[in-house]
Amino acid sequence: MVLHNGPSRYGRYAGGPDPLAPPVDLAEALETIGEDVMDGYSPRRALREFLRRGTRNGEGLDELASRVQQRRRELLGRHRLDGTLQEVKKLLDTAVLEERKQLARDAMMDSTDRVFREMQLQNLPASTAAAVNDLSSYDWQSGTAREAYERIKDLLGREVLDQRFAGMKKALESATDEDRAAVSEMLGDLNELLERHRRGKRTEADFQQFMDRHGHFFPENPQSVEELIDALAQRAAAAQRLLQSMSPEQREELMRLSAQAFGSAELMARLEQMDASLRALRPGENWSGSEQFEGQDGLGLGDGTGVLQDLAELDGLAEQLSQSHNGAHLDDVDLEALARQLGESAAVSARTLAEIERAMHDGGYLRRGADGELRLSPQAVRRLGKSLLRDAAKQLSGRQGSRDTRMSGAVGEQTGSSREWQFGDTEPWDVTGTITNAIRRTIADGGDPSQGVQLTVGDIEVTETEARTQAAVALLVDVSFSMAAEGRWLPMKRTALALHQLVSTRFRGDKLALITFGRYAQSMDIGELRALPALREQGTNLHHGLLLAGRFFRRHPSMTHVLLIVTDGEPTAHLVADGEALFSWPPAEETIRVTVAELDRLGRAGTQATFFRLGDDPGLERFVQGMARRIGGRVVAPALEDLGSAVVGEYFRSRFEANHDGGTGRIL
Repeated sequence: MVLHNGPSRYGRYAGGPDPLAPPVDLAEALETIGEDVMDGYSPRRALREFLRRGTRNGEGLDELASRVQQRRRELLGRHRLDGTLQEVKKLLDTAVLEERKQLARDAMMDSTDRVFREMQLQNLPASTAAAVNDLSSYDWQSGTAREAYERIKDLLGREVLDQRFAGMKKALESATDEDRAAVSEMLGDLNELLERHRRGKRTEADFQQFMDRHGHFFPENPQSVEELIDALAQRAAAAQRLLQSMSPEQREELMRLSAQAFGSAELMARLEQMDASLRALRPGENWSGSEQFEGQDGLGLGDGTGVLQDLAELDGLAEQLSQSHNGAHLDDVDLEALARQLGESAAVSARTLAEIERAMHDGGYLRRGADGELRLSPQAVRRLGKSLLRDAAKQLSGRQGSRDTRMSGAVGEQTGSSREWQFGDTEPWDVTGTITNAIRRTIADGGDPSQGVQLTVGDIEVTETEARTQAAVALLVDVSFSMAAEGRWLPMKRTALALHQLVSTRFRGDKLALITFGRYAQSMDIGELRALPALREQGTNLHHGLLLAGRFFRRHPSMTHVLLIVTDGEPTAHLVADGEALFSWPPAEETIRVTVAELDRLGRAGTQATFFRLGDDPGLERFVQGMARRIGGRVVAPALEDLGSAVVGEYFRSRFEANHDGGTGRIL
């Protein structure tokens, strides 16, 4: 083992996803997606909407896509494409000015020759490319002027190469003839490799030999001939789009100037051959696009090509983030490109969203039904129900007088065993087991029990008991049009799911019926109610709902009967003899009569009833107060956000009273 005794340096982990990062928390995603599903979205759309909005602490697809478009606008608004032309013109002006100065100083020059040269310089074409071409055979008298003119050819050569090979402009600065010869040799070998590959020849060995000789020209370090072609084609296509983004005059100037690159026509011929091969090998690249640049920062050919590559990369990211094509997944998003364009935080957000999407599918929270559509799995529904029940418990614990709803005395005979406490448990504490757990945890955490211990929820154990009574609970929920129109649809579903979770996990001996009543009433399982779309038909047929509740109670005669009714309107429909629903607004006397009669029958059977009145309609208030008085029931008028806790609390209260009343079902 080698020990390093020198100073250590610490920095951000840069080797991919943080290996110490906590796993993705799906609770927020499941709750949000579940609520959207209950609000009428399909699971597929609900998942997509969540990914678009993002998590509480991370960006969503919409925000990332917006930043991509903003970055694109910034590039177009900052730059213009005549940087190389302006640089060439500046060098040309310098050469002409220095030559004129030299002619004025040279007293020994023949006057006729001086006049001829001055006329030649004075009558240069307005076109920069034409002027450079006219001076190609000029015998410069000034060394400074000659150097400036030669730099034009060198600049053009480096810019033309930088268009195809990023970084070449800087690498060939102050290049020697040997350097230029090496570039020319590389281009020749590259064209030969591309041509062999284009003809379908095996080129693995040729590629390796090429990289051994010329790999220093390719900082991307391609690992195969396909990767090499990809990199070259993307750059070449961007160079083509750069030319097409220029004005016709700028494009013509550059094409004419390019012939002067390094003073070698062979260079341009080899580049044109390379472009032709790349077009044939990668026809899917964008070779014909163009952009509108409106900024003031002039770009050279190489830098401009890099910006066009950035724009193409941004366009690709925009397409990936849109998730618009069939079969799209967030695993398709190029995280490295996203980090290059928007920074590492954007890549982290996209990676988190991709992990959530993957976990929702791979973790079994979304399942494909027989019809091919995605649905929330039972596992997802249970987890969502647990979350909603937890929310209801928090609200319940914060209500004045809520201690009574814990049903601390509603227990039966002890069985002699104990278990960990869970929300909804009504059994007494196992004090010995609880204190023992606290002592063990304190020691494990390095504490000293002799200095005292503090209890946590995880320490608590309760004594197993045999329940004295069981309850048959009918939850009747209004699904008339007004429930959806007034924003009560989703709270109603949240309430039903929370109560279902409580009964199915904590009070498994109880029975729960979920009954909806609109124009007609029907019994539903939790999956049907969760997916029920907002109904547009009018009618509040509480009469039919009470008939179904009575049928449910008769199937469980030995249980305590608990009736919970959530509604926002008076009854406006009832069943007639032929099974049809008769609707009337304002409520018909017959509708009220048969509804009250059915409730009276349930009251005589000992049913405990609670009405949850939503809204402030005076007619509804009078009706439910009258109904509650007839059978000794209760009326609760909760705020929408408290509906779940109110229903759960009334369920607890009913069980508590039933246990203390010996199961008779009488209201104490």
